[in-house]
Amino acid sequence: MYDIASIYEAKSVDDAVRALKEDPGALVIAGGTDVLIKVREGRLAGCRLVSIHGLSEELSGVELRSNGDIEIGPLTTFRGITESPVIQAHIPVLGEAADQAGGPQLRAAGTIGGNVCNGITSADSASTLTALDARLRVKGPRGEREIPISQWYQGVGKVNLAPYELLVKLVIPRENYEGYTGHYIKYAMRSAMDIATLGVSCLVKLDGETVDDVSLAFGVAGPVPMRAYGAEAAVRGLPIAQAVREIGRAALEDVTPRDSWRASKAFRLQLVEELSGRALAEAARKGGAAV
Repeated sequence: MYDIASIYEAKSVDDAVRALKEDPGALVIAGGTDVLIKVREGRLAGCRLVSIHGLSEELSGVELRSNGDIEIGPLTTFRGITESPVIQAHIPVLGEAADQAGGPQLRAAGTIGGNVCNGITSADSASTLTALDARLRVKGPRGEREIPISQWYQGVGKVNLAPYELLVKLVIPRENYEGYTGHYIKYAMRSAMDIATLGVSCLVKLDGETVDDVSLAFGVAGPVPMRAYGAEAAVRGLPIAQAVREIGRAALEDVTPRDSWRASKAFRLQLVEELSGRALAEAARKGGAAV
């Protein structure tokens, strides 16, 4: 049984924003793979919902804009991300990350917008979107604003989204993906349908066998998804083989994991050190390096 006080089915994005403004305590529901679980468990018992499930025409799909930016509708499912020709051609690492979320049923229903709006550091798309320095476009009663993903996550389960605002686009600027190859590694206690103990996503731009630029981001290495700026700076300009050896040790200075029932802080630090090098090596191999 689902203890839901009311549900309003929005007719358009503007209608959804209006409904949220009139009832700031209402929650947005899209695929329902997160919200309905919380309702069933009693954590959101008696909630009021604004459904945007029917707004796929406005809020789903992946588009390559004329300026090279890639725009993703928040209602695009994980499966839609993985199977998108635009994603496959330009940022396949995001499709690979989306394909590791839950099982086939969740990937067919769960949305990338819901994955970033729940504010959870273990979300499988979060570290790759952070590595890509995505921008999140939200709409409210006063119009639209764009938020860098570095400013999106405000704490555990908290994001930079007002109760009367709706996420309407995820934007990957051209300069953040063009010329880069990437790799995502999810470490979990089980091989399928498990929450990440640690997630690491690495993008690299090569100059022959040298690291021209790199972006390294983690999930579950702190309270929010985070970039490892110190590690990135430490390996730029290095031969790729040396960078692979050094990036993990450098990343230890950037992360702040904690002990939890899933894993100890010490184990997560070990994963940070080991998986950073593996992710960089595989990203570089995809870019043609002899790693």
